[in-house]
Amino acid sequence: MMMPKILITASNPEGRYAVSLFEEAYNKAYLDKVFARRLNERGDELKEWIIEIIRELSGWDPSTDDEGNPIYVYPKDYKVKGIAEQVATLKSLFPELKNATFNESITTRPLPPNAEGWFAIPRWQAFAPTYGKAVEKVFAVIASTREFCNCNDGELGAEYFRQNAETVKMFQKLGDEQKGYDILVVPAQFGLYYGGRSVLRKRRQVFASKEFGLGAFAIGNMLLTHPERESCHDQLDIECTGDEFSEDANEYFLVKPTFYVVNGCLRFAASSQDETGNEYGLTSAFA
Repeated sequence: MMMPKILITASNPEGRYAVSLFEEAYNKAYLDKVFARRLNERGDELKEWIIEIIRELSGWDPSTDDEGNPIYVYPKDYKVKGIAEQVATLKSLFPELKNATFNESITTRPLPPNAEGWFAIPRWQAFAPTYGKAVEKVFAVIASTREFCNCNDGELGAEYFRQNAETVKMFQKLGDEQKGYDILVVPAQFGLYYGGRSVLRKRRQVFASKEFGLGAFAIGNMLLTHPERESCHDQLDIECTGDEFSEDANEYFLVKPTFYVVNGCLRFAASSQDETGNEYGLTSAFA
C-alpha cells in the first residue's frame, strides 16, 4: 500500500530553514522604503517567482508524476510522417502548391540534436502578400478539414500579429539554402523537448545555437500534415514561440499565441505568457 505524501510547510523545520534564507537574502538586498514599497506592490509576481525558484532548486516538476514521467505528452497516434507524404498532403490542400518543388535529399542528412523529424513547410509568401493573410489562408484550410476556431478572428493584421525577428531571420536563412524550392524541408520538434516547462522556465529558456521558435503559419501546416498531433484534451498543447501578438494593437507585442483542443475542437488563441503553463510545449526548428 502506497503511503500518502507528507507535505512540508513553512512551519516544519525544513520549511523554517528555507524561510530564514529568504529573510537573510531580503536583509542583504539593502532596500530603502521606496524600493521596499515597489517590491510589495509586485507581491503576486514575487510570490510566483519564489514558488518557481523553490520548485526548480528542489527538482520538483509539476509536469511529471511521482516517478518523473511527463504528464503532458504527444497523443499516442502521433508520429512524424515521411516528407514526400507531407508534401503530397499540402499539394492536395493548397492550389498554390500544385506545382511546388522541394529538396527531398535533405532528409538524408543527420537530424540536428533535439529535432524529432523533417517537416514540410511552404514559404508563406507563396500564399499571400502578408504573413497574417497567409496564416488566415492556412486557418481556412484547417477549418475545412476539422472543427476549428480562431479565437482571434479579425486580429491577424500587422497591428496585432507578427513573426518575431529571430524567426524571420532563420527562415530567410533556410530559404536561401533551399533556393528555388517552394516547400522548405525543415528539421523541427513539435513541443515535447520543451514540454511541461513552467512559465518562469519558459521565460528563461534560451534556444540552442541555430534553433528558433515556430509560429502559426509553420505550425498550421504541420498540423495539416499531422492532425494527430492535436487531437485530444489531455495532451501537450502548442505554444507558437515564433509569433508575437499585441492585445491592444499597440507597440507592445508581448503575447504568444497557442494551439489547443477543447471538446474535439482545435483552437488558436493569443494567451498572455502568464497563462501558458506546463500543459504547453514550445515548438522549434533548426536552421
